[in-house]
Amino acid sequence: MNRENSSLREQFSIYGPAILLTLFGFLLAYQFVDPAPPRTITIAAGQKDGAYTLFAERYRKILQRDGVELKIINSAGSQENIQLLEQGQATTAFIQSGSSNKDAESEIQSLGSLYFEPIWVFHTVALDLTRLSQLHGKRIAVGAEGSGTKPLAQQLLQDNNINNSNTKLISESSEQSANLLLQGEVDAMFLVGSPHAPTISRLLSSYKVKLMAFERAKAYTSRHKFLSRVTLAQGVIDMQRNIPAQDLTLLAASASLVGHSNLHPAHIDLLLQAATEVHGGGGWFERNGEFPSAAYLELPLGKEARRFYDYGPPFLQRYLPFWAASLVDRLKVMLLPLIALLLPLFKIMPPLYRWRMRSRVYHWYDDLLRIDRLSHIATDLATIQDYLSQLDAIEQGISDTNVPLSFAEELYDLRLHLNMVRGRLKEMITDSGITAPGAHRF
Repeated sequence: MNRENSSLREQFSIYGPAILLTLFGFLLAYQFVDPAPPRTITIAAGQKDGAYTLFAERYRKILQRDGVELKIINSAGSQENIQLLEQGQATTAFIQSGSSNKDAESEIQSLGSLYFEPIWVFHTVALDLTRLSQLHGKRIAVGAEGSGTKPLAQQLLQDNNINNSNTKLISESSEQSANLLLQGEVDAMFLVGSPHAPTISRLLSSYKVKLMAFERAKAYTSRHKFLSRVTLAQGVIDMQRNIPAQDLTLLAASASLVGHSNLHPAHIDLLLQAATEVHGGGGWFERNGEFPSAAYLELPLGKEARRFYDYGPPFLQRYLPFWAASLVDRLKVMLLPLIALLLPLFKIMPPLYRWRMRSRVYHWYDDLLRIDRLSHIATDLATIQDYLSQLDAIEQGISDTNVPLSFAEELYDLRLHLNMVRGRLKEMITDSGITAPGAHRF
């Protein structure tokens, strides 16, 4: 047992410094490990009754599966969402194309477009509306302050020389604007959003209002590159009532998911996976698998988002829970000390350990070789007896030397060589015919 303990101590004395040095390397490398992703993401999602909030609720349920909480902030719309991002009150947001200033929002990156948001121009049944220019002098609800609808509506009206100086433009929320239209207090209203938004669904099903088709949609998309042409198919709203009664060409912006530049990369992958689950199935205007997309964007696409569209979800997140994949990804920098220190050290340590063990045996050969050389020229009994005494001392030292069993062969070879020298010294005494008191016996 003592010999085993001694062997363990010897191994630790050799490998211990290498292990400690490697641990120090790991601790040093840990200083460069990215911080863990927060457990909370805050999203600016527009009005409470809007499609953005409905989608945010679906995102929240998906993210809960990975232990991440999604906090939803309601706002007036896209423009206020951008302000919340710039002020640091939100880390991500839904916005509508045409509502951002890509020169001013340098701290905001796009994560991708999600679906088409048609521009819905509803008007009273009494008004025969085929072009926006016919709204000159009418009462128009153009969307609330801070929404994405208002700047887009004003832009389209401006294309037709309609503005506050010649037409009454009313800024109200989508719900309030819908009430005003249904009560006949405005002649038309603009809405931008998903057809599944409660206010839009309500107006599409109403007998009191009509939806205008954009007969000059191609001209608008040529003037405004962020707009697309989409078709509202006949009967898609209500097959029984055949609403709409014919195919209608609409203009559409695109809804995008954006994030602040300090949004954690792991959260970007997680949000885009949620977006794929929610929007990947397509809709009234989108093909299956068309969204989320790196197209239809105004703001620059973030680097992590680009990687997601090029290669899909990170390899680790495909097979590991989010927290485990994030941990492994963050700790990959720890491979540096493993490669730079641990592997070379453990390649060197075994030869060093063998050298240390053998040196315990081999250092006795210095004295043994010295005695062997001097014995050839010894001429008197006292000198020979002194050499024999030195051999006894060496033998005692060898007996006190502990080595692992794997090195026992070297130890016994040393004893064999010592006895060979001792035997020759005794032969010298016998050949000389001298017998001394206390002479050694072989």
